[in-house]
Amino acid sequence: MENIQKNIGDNLRTIRKNRGASLDQIAELTGVSKAMLGQIERGDSNPTVSTLWKIARGLQISFSSLIQEEDSNITVVKLESITPVTESNGDYRVYSIFPFDPRKKFEIFTVEVEPGCTHISEKHNEGLEEHITVMSGELELSIGEEHFVLSTGDSIRFLANKIHSYKNYGTELTSFQLVMHYP
Repeated sequence: MENIQKNIGDNLRTIRKNRGASLDQIAELTGVSKAMLGQIERGDSNPTVSTLWKIARGLQISFSSLIQEEDSNITVVKLESITPVTESNGDYRVYSIFPFDPRKKFEIFTVEVEPGCTHISEKHNEGLEEHITVMSGELELSIGEEHFVLSTGDSIRFLANKIHSYKNYGTELTSFQLVMHYP
């Protein structure tokens, strides 16, 4: 993705206009201020992962529908060519590998978590499942009151309708593949 801010802004504007909605209406649905939404649409702001999730949940759309580029029949993705969406001062990075495809109802991300970083994710829309495979490092995953420690090669699947968190308690970078499957 050459310019993720531009993609996000263009996609948000298109979604809003297709719905015939004003920035005020989108702000009310998402809990993101009208000013911030305007900055995002103009490409003046690089929103955090949490802000993008608030928008996606409020509009009941996939996360990657906000960041995706135009589609083609065959796609080769090189991680180094993707600009990640970041949070926690860049210690939590999300790379959109394959954006949401409404025919298949899933999207795939690579997520990198620096040592000591914890990312808390609000609950997602009912029925959304997360499938995670740890590629390197160790990941502590909390889902509601349950806690799981996953090492390289371990996988987990869960309904993401509870607050959940990803933590790298180790000393090396943790990387995992995340498949989000929509109902």
